[in-house]
Amino acid sequence: MTATAGRDARLPLTLALAFAATSLPLQALQIAVAVHLPAYFAASIGVELTVVAAAFAAVRLIDVPIEPALGIAMDRTRSRFGRYRLWMVLGTPLLMLGLYMLLIAQGGVGTAYLIGWLLVMYLGTSILMLAHQAWAATLAKTYDDRARLFGVMVAVGVTGAVMVLLIPIVMERMGYAEAQGVQAMVWYLIVLAPIAVGVVIWRTPETVAPDAPGLRFRVRDYLQLVTDPSMARILLADLALSLGPAWMAALYLFYSRDRMGFTPGEANILLAVYILAGVAGAPALAWMATRISKHRTVMLSAAAYSLLLVTLAFLPKGNVLASIPTLFFTGFMAAGFNVLTRAMTADVADEMRLKQGKERSGLLFAMTTLTTKIAAGGSIFLTFNVLDRVGYDPKLGQANSPEAIDALLLSFLVGPIVFVMLGGVCLIGYRLTAERAAEVRRQLEARDHAILYDPAAALEGLTGEEIPAPGATP
Repeated sequence: MTATAGRDARLPLTLALAFAATSLPLQALQIAVAVHLPAYFAASIGVELTVVAAAFAAVRLIDVPIEPALGIAMDRTRSRFGRYRLWMVLGTPLLMLGLYMLLIAQGGVGTAYLIGWLLVMYLGTSILMLAHQAWAATLAKTYDDRARLFGVMVAVGVTGAVMVLLIPIVMERMGYAEAQGVQAMVWYLIVLAPIAVGVVIWRTPETVAPDAPGLRFRVRDYLQLVTDPSMARILLADLALSLGPAWMAALYLFYSRDRMGFTPGEANILLAVYILAGVAGAPALAWMATRISKHRTVMLSAAAYSLLLVTLAFLPKGNVLASIPTLFFTGFMAAGFNVLTRAMTADVADEMRLKQGKERSGLLFAMTTLTTKIAAGGSIFLTFNVLDRVGYDPKLGQANSPEAIDALLLSFLVGPIVFVMLGGVCLIGYRLTAERAAEVRRQLEARDHAILYDPAAALEGLTGEEIPAPGATP
């Protein structure tokens, strides 16, 4: 197979859309958990705020070591039913059970109950997300097609997030209580998850790549995943690119209310614009990556995102229409961050399989998921400490001094600009280009063929000088 042929191959759009179905409940769940579930437990169930906070914090800490363990387990799985297909079947009932037990929680439930069932829910979520991303890396086999597939996955996921946000809005207009709207969201997720996963399993083929023969477990192989120049750059970039938007999210309501004078409804309209922009942004930036490369597209998106944020300082207060263009185009650019870093991780997974002779996709995607989780947790810690130092008091709202409001604006803008630009800088000198990725695929396919038909020759003469054979000394 030539490099050109490898770049031209692509999945049918119908297959890509069917495979992306799992993104519908996963992205919807993230919105529901981040925005609605904590408030539901505190306000509607009557659980103390400290109990809710402790439960969510404890689960996130417990979840950190679980993620890499799941990745390793997936990579070592071999069954007649498939590798990632099997894990998606296992993860779905866990997610459904966790959601159902949280749904039926009554007043007075303690920390142990919340931690236990949140952990079950998060375990199911992690399994589905890791299996879905790692399966995508094996389904789309070329540099360009991976950008397209991950773009479709994010666009479909954004659609799921918007759909779940509409449920409480529609139910409120129909006269239902806020708690009933949240309960409807949870039921929607419980029903949607098995349908979406069923579509993926039914419509998507899975091929488990053979491991190179005669290889043993070595600790340094796992260390190599982190120290590999391409993967190290991706992890640093992903952490910074996740921290920037997460920083904005943590301060968004304060900025909207106290600096811009928006009502909660107006702030939510602008947030919906930001999220919906991802439907257009994800596939558009994925297309651009096929023209100028993934890492250059990320760098360009980071620069555009940061420049657009500067315009927020000059927008007229209380004018929703004036804010829409900036929120749309920042959301458009931000949609490309996750799409392309995940597609780049898939390319690294190929290179690692060529170097080490074993599948590492699950563990590699677990590592990028961890950076996103660290950013999500760290953003609240960082931003709230910054606000405390600059003298802004959330309880005072617009009654804060003009100096404190100005400091809020600077905090809202400077943090995301610095981190997002840093994320782009991390990719300067990134070397896993389309041409290199095509050569990796050529060597992998040659070795896979040799493993099946001539195992004795599987490790001989199939890799170039830059990409040494497994077990060889560079």
